[in-house]
Parts: sequence; structure tokens; C-alpha cells
Amino acid sequence: MHFLRLIRPINLIVIALTMYAVRVFVLQAWGSSGAIREGEAVDFFLLVVSTVMIAAAGNIINDYFDVKADRVNKPGRLIITRHIKPRWAILSHWMLNLVAFLIACYLSWRYETFWYVFVHLLSINALWFYSMYFKRRFLIGNLIIAGLTALVPILCGIHFFIQNEDATQRAQLSEFIATHYPQWFYQLYNGGLFIYVLAAFALALNFVREIIKDIEDIPGDQVLRAKTLPIVLGPKRTRWIAVVLLTGISVLGLLALVYWPVEANHSFLLAFAPTLLIFICLLYSLTSLLFSLEKTSLKRADFSLKIAMMIGCCIPYYWYFVI
Repeated sequence: MHFLRLIRPINLIVIALTMYAVRVFVLQAWGSSGAIREGEAVDFFLLVVSTVMIAAAGNIINDYFDVKADRVNKPGRLIITRHIKPRWAILSHWMLNLVAFLIACYLSWRYETFWYVFVHLLSINALWFYSMYFKRRFLIGNLIIAGLTALVPILCGIHFFIQNEDATQRAQLSEFIATHYPQWFYQLYNGGLFIYVLAAFALALNFVREIIKDIEDIPGDQVLRAKTLPIVLGPKRTRWIAVVLLTGISVLGLLALVYWPVEANHSFLLAFAPTLLIFICLLYSLTSLLFSLEKTSLKRADFSLKIAMMIGCCIPYYWYFVI
């Protein structure tokens, strides 16, 4: 039970749901075109497992280096040293990363590409150096975590691009989708736009979440002499940075929907109805930040952003039934 709390299973489930959401979108687009390779379902499952393992290992090493800060910020939830010995935490971290890397080696061999090994090595090393050093540096730690979050749908996009490298096959698929699906769906598929939008959405919201969590963690980070955004600029100024970013994300998202070059017919409005819930979550986070810097308000803002991310990442499941 303590190990499960250490690896944060809810976050890992969100990662898996996001990856399978990309798969649902792509396979729905491809339909009965026959573009998928034999055995791809097993390979994609292995890709999800390896990604989740790296994330779990990252959570472990993050808590390992954060023991001193966690004694101040969340003493009741301290796991390493209280319930799990540090050496077992390190061993678990390396074992998870080793299995994930071996899966990446298999996938790279099977699909004759170096992409899987490259992305996995990049993620493993980025999480290690983030936890050990960059987390306590000004802004760079927030950008690393936000970037790794955005890398999840991009990795899925790479996986499906490898399935479909032939230019003739890509042209036939594009024609198939343009014929069988609404214009907005074709535009999202064409050029991998859906992958980039999902990655940008995950990056932006997770970056704001990291800033909010840094405000919450000021007491413990001060013990470690960290130079995070709220310690350098102060919590009030940092709060306004988060507010401006959230406002910008909301306005850009609204403008993208309003000025999307497609007819706002019944199909389009029905397909993007869940975005209303996302905007409500963003508005709730904004108001929570604007009216208070109490820990409860920060937690509400963070939780609301997490819900917005989950809704956004799960929209392809909704499309599967309404298109």
C-alpha cells in the first residue's frame, strides 16, 4: 500500500488513459483501411507499460530527493524513511527504469527505429536530474516536467507514424478520412494536428500546475534553499503569473474554437461540447487563485486543472461514440 502511494497510481492511470486516447483517435481515423501492423495492440500495451514505469520511477526518485522538504510540507504523507527504506526506493527506481528501457529496446528492434530508445533514455535522465537538481532551480524544473508531460502524446504519435511511413499509404489514408469523417476530424488528423494540440494542452496546464504546487511547497523548498519561482519572485507575483497564463490559455482555446475554419454545424458543436467543462474548470482555478493564497485554495486550483486535463485527454473516447 505504501509503495502504491509512492508511485501515485492516479497519475499513472491518467498517463495510460491519455496514451490510449491517442490510439482510439488514430484507429478511429484509420477505420477499416488496414494500415495497422499485426501485433500492434500488444506493442502499444508494452509502450504504455514502459511509459508508466518510467513515470512511477520518476515519482520514487522525486520523493527520495525530497525527504527533507516533505518533512516540512507534508509530514503526514512522508513515505520514504518512514515506511520504505531509502535503499529500497532507489532499487525500485532502477528496476522500473531497467524494465522500461528493455521494452524500449524491443520496440526499437521490432520497428527498426531508434525513437523508442531515445525518448525513454531522455525521459529517464530528465526525471533523475530534475529530482536531483533542476527541481530547485528557477523555472527550469517546471519546464522539464511540463515538457515530459507533453512528450507522452508525442511518443504515441511517433508510434503510429512508424506504422504508416509509406507516402502512398499516407495519401490513401488521408483521402479515406476526408471521405468518411467530418471536416473538423480530418483537419485534426491531417499533419498530426491532434497530437500537437493535445501536447500543447498538456504542457500549458501542467506548467501552471507546477507553478501552483511550488507556491504550496515554499516552506519545504526554503529548507532545501531552492530557487523556485515563488521563492525568487514571491507568492503574490507568482500567483499573478499563473493567473495570466490561465487567462491566456482560456482565451486562445476559445478563439481557436470560434475561428476554426469549419462550419459550426450540429456535428461540430456536439463533438466539442466537453470543452465547456474544461473552460469551467479553468475559470474555477482562476477564481481560486484570485481570491486567496491559502493552501486550500491552491489545492482546489490544482485539482481543478487536473480535472480539466483529464477531460481534455479523454475527449477521443467521447468522439468514438458521437461521430
